[in-house]
Amino acid sequence: MNDLSALPADFVWGAATSAYQIEGAVDEDGRTPSIWDTFSHTPGMVDNGDTGDTACDHYHRWPEDLELMKSLGLDGYRFSIAWPRVLPQGSGPVNPAGLAFYDRLVDSLLEAGITPNATIYHWDLPQALQDKGGWPERETAERYGEYAAVVAGALGDRVKDWATFNEPLCSAWIGHLEGRMAPGWTDLTAAVRTSVHLHVGHGLAVQALRAAHSDLRIGIVNNLSPCVPATDREEDVAAARRADGHTNRWWLDPVFGRGYPQDMVEVYGVDLPLKDGDLESISAPLDWVGLNYYFPQTIVDDPTGPAPYAKMAYLPDLPRTAMDWEVNADGLEQLLVRLHEEYAAPRILITENGSSYRDVVGPDGQVHDPERTQYLEDHLAACARAAERGVPVGGYYCWSLMDNFEWAYGYDKRFGLVHVDYDTQKRTVKTSGRRYADLIAAHRRRVRRAA
Repeated sequence: MNDLSALPADFVWGAATSAYQIEGAVDEDGRTPSIWDTFSHTPGMVDNGDTGDTACDHYHRWPEDLELMKSLGLDGYRFSIAWPRVLPQGSGPVNPAGLAFYDRLVDSLLEAGITPNATIYHWDLPQALQDKGGWPERETAERYGEYAAVVAGALGDRVKDWATFNEPLCSAWIGHLEGRMAPGWTDLTAAVRTSVHLHVGHGLAVQALRAAHSDLRIGIVNNLSPCVPATDREEDVAAARRADGHTNRWWLDPVFGRGYPQDMVEVYGVDLPLKDGDLESISAPLDWVGLNYYFPQTIVDDPTGPAPYAKMAYLPDLPRTAMDWEVNADGLEQLLVRLHEEYAAPRILITENGSSYRDVVGPDGQVHDPERTQYLEDHLAACARAAERGVPVGGYYCWSLMDNFEWAYGYDKRFGLVHVDYDTQKRTVKTSGRRYADLIAAHRRRVRRAA
């Protein structure tokens, strides 16, 4: 039994989702296409030709999903707002019906005693802005700042926890360099420009949020991985350093006032589209930092591959999820300690952490997922160990509340605490979900006893 007693009394027990992965209703109530609608409808881009057209039908079934959150005993719910639902053209007139959906959701969460944590951008750029050049163009960052002001003005009187971006690495590197996510480009210059403009947009969003309400708690969410060399060969050691720059330092250093790491600027060889004042805006103080963690990276040199000329080594004897990702809870503790000691992060929320396994509904009508249950316990124990070492760990949002559209993997990969039958939309709480509810209840009992 893992010891979770070091978790603080005000630790937030939550679950996370994102708009395109669960909402469906992609052409209802004024919503227009995003780049993920376009990407998923492009043949060959998503496994099985799956799309987010219906997903979990959360747009219509959110009251049922709220009841699931209540049954788990969640303190917090992390969700994202769909830009093309609120501003169908990316800028200009606001769509009242789109905002009304989030109004209803937020009010109902608060009534249920569940604290909303809203992500402004989780990859669903309006296609109208992509048609004008997308994130490689600075104008997109400027339109994003305006969008942030709209949602902060509409919801900031009730939503106090905000993330500007979710995993900008995926938007820049996987979407514009590797081509495995929307918009599906393989262009290093466009990818680097995108990375900078995402940060510029972050700075503009922080300004908009602060201007809308002075009491908001603002952060940004990055997916990070420990990067270690596969061997002690000089080439692999150097490659691991580049991988760390590509995966971690490029996304952390500017936000924490260090500017872009010079070694990576040289690796990419692309002029950064920065203007006077950008670095100051990008590094505006934050209230918390979000950490998404799934796996560590064991790195070998890859001189003929794409930047950063490093790749993950496959180590066959390690435990792995259905995504073929290594299971290693120690990596989460390492990252938490690094954010605390190297970057002095004021408060750290684990905004995503979870595992995919091949879940099936058994003859008893239940979904038994012992591997995910163990994964959950082990990673929460890593949070507790970090807290014991003085790391300001503020909460844990399990990925994900429910099975959903898992981007380019479609619907085959299931991460949820709740199983979704996509044919009937029936929800079934898995063994891991019930275990999570037990851990939440046990923590509350400890807090009450200590009071």
